Amino acid sequence: MNVEDVTVVLPTRNEADNILPFLASLPSEAALIVVDASSDATPHLIEANRPARTTLIRSQAHIAEARNIGARAARTPWLLFTDADVSFAPDYFAHLHWYNHQAALYGPKLAREEFATYYRWFVRGQKLLATLNIPAASGSNLLVRRGVFLAAGGFDPALRCNEDSELGWRLARRNVRVEFAPDLVVYERDHRRLRRGATRKTLHSLVRCTLLYTGLLPDRLRRGDWGYWS
Repeated sequence: MNVEDVTVVLPTRNEADNILPFLASLPSEAALIVVDASSDATPHLIEANRPARTTLIRSQAHIAEARNIGARAARTPWLLFTDADVSFAPDYFAHLHWYNHQAALYGPKLAREEFATYYRWFVRGQKLLATLNIPAASGSNLLVRRGVFLAAGGFDPALRCNEDSELGWRLARRNVRVEFAPDLVVYERDHRRLRRGATRKTLHSLVRCTLLYTGLLPDRLRRGDWGYWS
């Protein structure tokens, strides 16, 4: 896989404080599709700072459907789903050439300073689950072949969060190998949810993801985010 084979799909909503470091970490050769629901300067900053190989789509769709909109607009064989509050490691895109035959990949999300230990433990959990053939994919760092993604129906539009994890499990149940790629690292820069309570965030993810994975989450509860975005 080369950089030119990848379209970065980025949903944004009021990311003016995050978007410039994100763009600075993205190589100019990579195609970028932004699906934007902002009321701040986010789209103007994108247009001013990355006019080439960038498509900006304005939509008020929530995050799962925004990712789907971007994926449908892409034309490259690979889709890279990510978020504006991360930065790619300097060697991220150089490592893509090691991956030529896979169908789906997800890499670790770390932090350089604040909450670095929290994220290291999260990655350990990803590695453990990977040994059990349970992909713990993150929408901040998820690579999927476009054909595989479309054949699976994309992200579940009913989900306002955990849509990334659910897609990984659905792909695995379709006998698509979803591999953990430890050398494809992104770094989180926005820790607002963890500052509100790391225990709260962790329990939210564990409970919702367990119910989603086991199929025990009722439909009426799938459509709420349980306070994730508040």
